[in-house]
Amino acid sequence: MKQFRFFLILIALMILSNGCGKSGNPGKSEFSEAGEYKIVTTVAMVGDIVKHVAGDKAEVINIIGEGVDPHLYKPTRGDVAKFLDADIIFYSGLSLEGKMADILIKVAAEGKPVYAVTELIDEQYLLEPPEFSGHYDPHVWMDVRGWIRAVEAVATSLTEFNPKNSSYYLKNADTYIKQLNTLNDYAVTSIASIPESGRVLVTAHDAFNYFGRAYGIDVMGIQGISTESEAGLRDINNLIDLIVTRDVKAVFVETSVASKNVKALIEGAAEKGKIIKIGGTLYSDAMGEAGSYEGTYIGMIDHNVTTITNALGGFAPEKGMHGKLILKSNH
Repeated sequence: MKQFRFFLILIALMILSNGCGKSGNPGKSEFSEAGEYKIVTTVAMVGDIVKHVAGDKAEVINIIGEGVDPHLYKPTRGDVAKFLDADIIFYSGLSLEGKMADILIKVAAEGKPVYAVTELIDEQYLLEPPEFSGHYDPHVWMDVRGWIRAVEAVATSLTEFNPKNSSYYLKNADTYIKQLNTLNDYAVTSIASIPESGRVLVTAHDAFNYFGRAYGIDVMGIQGISTESEAGLRDINNLIDLIVTRDVKAVFVETSVASKNVKALIEGAAEKGKIIKIGGTLYSDAMGEAGSYEGTYIGMIDHNVTTITNALGGFAPEKGMHGKLILKSNH
């Protein structure tokens, strides 16, 4: 099966290299100056900011949908076709897309404009946890200030690709960044309302390190940065000891990661006489349902901040900063 998929990819790339695309210059679409072109993105967090900046000048197609783990996602024949049909491609980068990276490299090598939205972020800002030695933590969007840099990268890339509409893209980016600054202020204020001793965020995997650094909360993930690594018994036992010592009130599951390790954590703590609850479900590597508030980047972060704050003893509006959150029970 792997050989068959690789064969399909090779055929698609051969078609591209033979000039069967929309334009004789694959680096710039024949439609780009008219502002009518197609953008393909990998994950929804990228797709959402691209939509805000591109506005009505382009069609934006996102590949990896809600509840899907990008670390483990395997590209399909249809995905390759979308990349080849795109005029410009945006992806997150920093190895988030995992198995999709090889295809993106090959498409870019053929002259297609392919951009990582994290490319403008200074390396000094990026985290390199010991368990991910040699690679940076890709979950930059968990710090709103970091994701603002991604918005700037999109605006820069689109103005280069489509200079005619540069002022439009820059205006859209500026408007959106103001909204993100409001979101960041909400996150700072909300997390700060949690009693200092209770600022411990325990989740299914280490997707929240940037969040923890930005908003002053200790983050403990059962799995490593990538969900390709399974949590060991020692990791779970160490976390149980921490939960008991720090008197942690709640732990959190994630929409794109299996909850079995979190449940094992709760059971292990109970054996030591510590009863903890599931504080809610967080969005980590994927956003909410397309078309919903939680299916936007702002809604995703609003949901996470509000859920974490209220579960750990802080104070945040029950339905979030805009009153748009859809409340769900956790079992």
